[in-house]
Amino acid sequence: MNISDTIRITVIGAFFLFLHVDGLAQHKATDATAPLHALQPDYPVPYKIPSVADISFQIEKVYQYLQAVTPAQLVNKQTGNEVAVTAVDTNTIFKPGDFRLTSYEWGVTYAGMLAAGKTTGDKKYTAYTLDRLQLMADAFPYLKGLYQKYPLKTNPLRSVIEPLALDDAGAMCAAVIQAVQNGGNKNLTQLSNNFLDFISSKQFRLRDGTLARKRPQPNTLWLDDLFMSVPALAQAGKLTGNPKYFDDAAKQVIQFSQRMFNKEKNVYMHGWVESMVVHPQFHWARANGWAVMTMVELLDALPASHPSRKKILEQLKLHIKGLAAYQSDKGFWHQLLDKNDSYLETSATAIYCYAIAKAINHQWIDAKAYTPMCLLAWSAVATKISNNGQVEGVCVGTGMAFDPAFYYYRPTNVYAAHGYGPVLLAGAEMINLIKSHKIVFDDSAIQLRD
Repeated sequence: MNISDTIRITVIGAFFLFLHVDGLAQHKATDATAPLHALQPDYPVPYKIPSVADISFQIEKVYQYLQAVTPAQLVNKQTGNEVAVTAVDTNTIFKPGDFRLTSYEWGVTYAGMLAAGKTTGDKKYTAYTLDRLQLMADAFPYLKGLYQKYPLKTNPLRSVIEPLALDDAGAMCAAVIQAVQNGGNKNLTQLSNNFLDFISSKQFRLRDGTLARKRPQPNTLWLDDLFMSVPALAQAGKLTGNPKYFDDAAKQVIQFSQRMFNKEKNVYMHGWVESMVVHPQFHWARANGWAVMTMVELLDALPASHPSRKKILEQLKLHIKGLAAYQSDKGFWHQLLDKNDSYLETSATAIYCYAIAKAINHQWIDAKAYTPMCLLAWSAVATKISNNGQVEGVCVGTGMAFDPAFYYYRPTNVYAAHGYGPVLLAGAEMINLIKSHKIVFDDSAIQLRD
């Protein structure tokens, strides 16, 4: 091929390329030729209205995983053989699984299973909780007697028999009382009574009665402790009718909020220390989750005539308004709410989804304003539920700190138990929301209709 042939081929190719491009130009989408507002955006998470079936599928995956990896059984730690509750000894443990059956995280999971059972009508979710709590109640008198003889830390019910912190007592207590109200045996109350006695009579408090800890500094308030106490007190008030439980629960929310709520940002700091003049504020996402969930649980139980109800409802509205301002474009919230360079965290997002959806369903907040953000939050959470039912992107257990690095670099792990209960609660409440509200697409956006 000579040079003239090469030039001729190049010119012909360029001519046909020009015709192709010119044809595309004549047919390309412009404001004059296409409804550009209807183009499909490239959303990082699904932007949709989930169906009840979609949500139920995610709940089912979590259930199947947890049912398989949290056996309700006592065994001999040396032989692995099953042990009857009447034959326990110092070698008796819960059959090993992926999670601890008596942790506060699992108290939330028990509540989540009960909520899923109530919402879906599927008794297997309720049975998950009743089976495990009933095992504890049946073994309680025998393991308590053993503990009195041999006060071993390895006693599988140590935290139930002798709670040493609100982490041991609050979430488990609330779940036990809810289990009694959902068909559980009355002997479960021996567990809840023990927890309540600790919360009401033994846990350290400040002079004004605010529940506090002695770490990491003397006279410290942990925002987490609202959830580790108030829902249990609220459930006790509902079960017994004794107003002292409601009064204590309301007092905790009000007195924590007076010290720890940032009125400019409308979110809470994680920790408050009585001796500090200056308080470094770290607005940790999951702690804010425990706070907002505390308020919806309390309002759900608190009598309409209670003198503090209006104040707590207003506090809830302010907090939800603050949280709404920090939701990311992906539907999640950040590990530190007001720090967009901190990672997106799943458990807090699930808690907010649950609490806000519950507030909508009870008509405590504006449904039109907050329903779309709930749907976005659930869509985000659903992307973190793996095919085998594990919940990803959950921050591990976290103490309190007064520097940013501590919170920024807390690891995430699928065995961080804090994610499972909130996902179940969020799913159950979202089903209630979907069933009871008319949600539509209007001009490509999610809207609520009357």
